[in-house]
Amino acid sequence: FIYLFNFKITVGKNGVPVAENFRLEQSSIADTIQAGQVRVKTLYLSVDPYMRCRMNEDTGSDYLKPWQLSEVADGGGVGIVEESKHDNFAKGDFVTSFTWPWQTVAILDGILLQKLVPQLVNGRLSYFLGAAGITGLTALLGIREKGHVAAGANQTMVVSGAAGACGSLAGQIGRLEGCSRVVGIAGTDEKCSILVQEMGFDAAINYKKGDVAKQLRELCPGGVDVYFDNVGGDISDTVISQMNQNSHIILCGQISQYNKDVPYPPPLPPDTEKIQKERNITRERFLVLNYMDKQEASVLQLCQWIQEGKLKVRETVVEGLANIGAAFQSMMNGGNIGKQIVSVSK
Repeated sequence: FIYLFNFKITVGKNGVPVAENFRLEQSSIADTIQAGQVRVKTLYLSVDPYMRCRMNEDTGSDYLKPWQLSEVADGGGVGIVEESKHDNFAKGDFVTSFTWPWQTVAILDGILLQKLVPQLVNGRLSYFLGAAGITGLTALLGIREKGHVAAGANQTMVVSGAAGACGSLAGQIGRLEGCSRVVGIAGTDEKCSILVQEMGFDAAINYKKGDVAKQLRELCPGGVDVYFDNVGGDISDTVISQMNQNSHIILCGQISQYNKDVPYPPPLPPDTEKIQKERNITRERFLVLNYMDKQEASVLQLCQWIQEGKLKVRETVVEGLANIGAAFQSMMNGGNIGKQIVSVSK
């Protein structure tokens, strides 16, 4: 038998996802695989904020399909090949896919898989779901394509959701790309401490304490030139109010809005929109999948930074497939530091 993790119910457009929205089932798997297929054992699975959109019939996006009731959920995964009838893969290869089923063992079409080189991440295979995967690509390409960062330009970057999977990388990459000052916004003192002491942020603001606008003015006396936006809502309105003329918003995520029935990207309040237009602040939807021609070179850059110790990686790891629903719920509530990973098997 293998374990299948099946999506159970939707929570509605304005609902808050909970672990009980998922159920764990035992099921069998075919004894043989067909030509072009690969049988894999799952090692690691990723849970990410975008998955909240897949809990609705209308995901709000043309590139994301909704999870179906009582079908196996899927997302980013890493595993090892147990048997292969695909020319590109052999037993013992490590592989990844963006559409990995939430199962302990799976039979997949080889065309959906990418072979991994563990040495690129010092053997930390789960990094291919985060810092050396889609998450890292989103941070790096978001900054390069939408941030207009230029070395020597004395730019200040602010990152919201800064202790999360993408934000914790974005701040560091902003510095590596040339920003002179990087300020993070997070939800606990512990997260703020990690951002400054471990990840090289100049400062961090706990948005649950004190006056965020006042702290931003003190920490960014020259205003904000680049805003890496992971959260949307009131925090983003506050940051945008302090952005400079001809500055840039990297619209990465809007996690504060995902449980609400609003379009994506959510419209700005009138006063904030007025500021954006008057100051010529760019705010364009960013989708990393539109830049896959730059994937290989960008992943190699990320891996080089990891190997050199220039890119610090944090993970919050939950053990066991049975706990993936709880991991998803915790991640949506900000319970993770860095990338939320589920370790399925060793």
